[in-house]
Amino acid sequence: MSEQPGPERRLAIVPARNEEDAVGKVVAELRAFDPCLDVVVIDDGSEDVTAARAEAAGAAVVSLPFNLGIGGAVQTGFKYALEHGYETVLRLDGDGQHDPQQIPNLLAPLERGEADVVVGSRFAEGGSDYKAPLARRAGIRWFAQLVSLLTGQKLTDTTSGFQAVNARAIRLFAADYPHDYPEVEAAVMVVRHRLRIVEVPALMRGRETGRSSITLVRSLYYAVKVTLALFVGMFRRRIVPLEEL
Repeated sequence: MSEQPGPERRLAIVPARNEEDAVGKVVAELRAFDPCLDVVVIDDGSEDVTAARAEAAGAAVVSLPFNLGIGGAVQTGFKYALEHGYETVLRLDGDGQHDPQQIPNLLAPLERGEADVVVGSRFAEGGSDYKAPLARRAGIRWFAQLVSLLTGQKLTDTTSGFQAVNARAIRLFAADYPHDYPEVEAAVMVVRHRLRIVEVPALMRGRETGRSSITLVRSLYYAVKVTLALFVGMFRRRIVPLEEL
């Protein structure tokens, strides 16, 4: 894929596993929104033709030899961005639920120098009327309250995978990124490294193909696991020195 000229280079990271029916449309929408935006799909050990569909739509593809999980796939994307010199990264899920037309809202705080990480929130005022299963909705609220308490900053959607980050955050996430429900732990990590995180309202479309891998049992399992990880993480040393960000 050709790299766009200019002082600032932007990359969209799309982690995907078994999204052969959706990923091509996701890439096509991104390319239609901004032909100069580079797109990399991180194929997380898919057992279908996700990689081929993404490449046919015009994306660069990094195929992982086996399933690393969402955290490993996203960190691979940030490593790719760092190695290729990108200064801004957009992150969207591979299932088509994020609308590229909302990208300007995510980029605006970065362009104004007000944030290092911008999160598209389904629950901020002006966001979508998001309807999730009861267990997932309870988990989202729990994490939002817990992260807000730990960071001293009110956040409403700490599980959103619709984000924009600048070069400082790219360097941080390339060096260290959580694994299970990574967005939750990453929000705390960002604040501990003295980076700025803000939310903007975002709409979320319904999944048109496939099905979510998050079941009731997994929701409960991850709620306990990630809660423990958050408290342990509060006592971890900073993995990336501030002067390197």
